[in-house]
Amino acid sequence: MSYVPASNRFKKKRMSEINVVPYIDVMLVLLVIFMVTAPLLAEGVKVELPQTTSRPLDKVEQEPVIVTVDARGRYYLNIGEKPEQSIDDQTLVARVSAVLRHRKGADVLVRGDQSVEYGKVIVAMSLLQKAGVNNIGLITEPPQKLKGKRK
Repeated sequence: MSYVPASNRFKKKRMSEINVVPYIDVMLVLLVIFMVTAPLLAEGVKVELPQTTSRPLDKVEQEPVIVTVDARGRYYLNIGEKPEQSIDDQTLVARVSAVLRHRKGADVLVRGDQSVEYGKVIVAMSLLQKAGVNNIGLITEPPQKLKGKRK
């Protein structure tokens, strides 16, 4: 009888396959998380827009600069670290002019709550002109009658 070393008797073959099932599970969980959180991130400041019929804007490649005037007359800017935090007049002018220096020809839009004083929206537009904006658009919402027909 010949001697076989113990290390050769119990030697197992190494598995050369990668088990991808756990990775698929992780990816599905991440997909569900992103699907749930994505709509929440796009909300921004809550305002009730005036309802009117108007032609929608053409699709643009870069995100427009949006200045929001809420019901209390506070200003918000969608660009920056904290878009949900209100800003003062000087900050609005400084930030918008900085954005326009880097993104020439960027669209600038104003979202004004329907219950805010008309003068507050005009002041916002005046501040945007100080920042160097030549064309300002106003964001509205379609009337309730038209919303039902589109769906």
